[in-house]
Amino acid sequence: MTHVISTDVQDGRPRTSPEPGKGGLSSRALPRWSPLGFAAVAIALGVGVSLAAGWHSRVQWGLLSALLFLAISYVTTTVVENQRQAKDRLATSIVWVCFLVAVVPLASLLWTTISRGVERLDGYFLTHSMAGVLGPEASGGVYHALIGTLEQVGIATVISAPLGLLTAVYLVEYGKGSLAKAVTFFVDVMTGIPSIVAGLFILSIMLMAELEPSGLMGALALTILMLPVVVRSTEEMLKLVPNELREASLALGIPKWRTILKVVLPTAIGGITTGVMLAIARIAGETAPIMLLVFGSQLINTNPFEGAQSSLPFYIYEQYKVGEAASYDRAWAAALVLIAFVMILNLVARGIARWKAPKTGR
Repeated sequence: MTHVISTDVQDGRPRTSPEPGKGGLSSRALPRWSPLGFAAVAIALGVGVSLAAGWHSRVQWGLLSALLFLAISYVTTTVVENQRQAKDRLATSIVWVCFLVAVVPLASLLWTTISRGVERLDGYFLTHSMAGVLGPEASGGVYHALIGTLEQVGIATVISAPLGLLTAVYLVEYGKGSLAKAVTFFVDVMTGIPSIVAGLFILSIMLMAELEPSGLMGALALTILMLPVVVRSTEEMLKLVPNELREASLALGIPKWRTILKVVLPTAIGGITTGVMLAIARIAGETAPIMLLVFGSQLINTNPFEGAQSSLPFYIYEQYKVGEAASYDRAWAAALVLIAFVMILNLVARGIARWKAPKTGR
């Protein structure tokens, strides 16, 4: 078989092109498994150098291995292929390293929560409260806090979701001029409001109106935190709906309000539902407003409109503050329940979004 002699455009050195359909080092191209090899060598060198230097932190091992991976990948690709391919591989390697740097802490947090929380999580823990239970005792549960979280987050969602949806529809479909700009500005400002500020705002209203702490007061503070997230996410989803769909509907003589209701919203329902779920996840872990407005309670209170309530974030803080081994176990188990709560909501939202999404065909 004949080989074609070509000249490298970078360094002017002759090279041999492989037979059609074949590759390998003879064609000056690294194999597909080379990144895995680079990673293995980098990890081995990183761990070895770290141990030789007396470093015992795994974070240091990981950072050194990442730097070695980038260096080995770039140098090897430059020597075997060319500098242009080396730059491309370096950029790809940086993306992978950044991805791992972001994922590893999340995976570590999830694994720690599951391993610590599953030891205490059982049916008794989910169906009993802390009424009459002292901190060092191993008994007690999270039922009262779970009821409080469900009611407070549910009330906040019932208030925020319709208001946020209608506000986003106004901004995208009708909003023009100074009023729309003012609404957008204040929504952006509200997105960055700390939770303690929202709690203080509702607390000032409580003091002026002489209201008692209750789950409703906490839900109102959570509504302030949830509303801008719903507005911004829904607004972006509505902007992604093609204008051709609106124009086609209007060309048939359908009123604009019906076009929004029957065409725009069903098209964006998946993204809207996901945005609402993200907003719920944002408020489900808030503790400061609950401490100010709900006060917490060891007893089961199913009435959010009267009396103190608890919530899962407040329960976790409360148990951690006790400082006993049994309370730490309850705190980790409650954290696992909170994560499962948010995960279940996301799964339900994805199911609803897929069910309500418009049917497409070829």
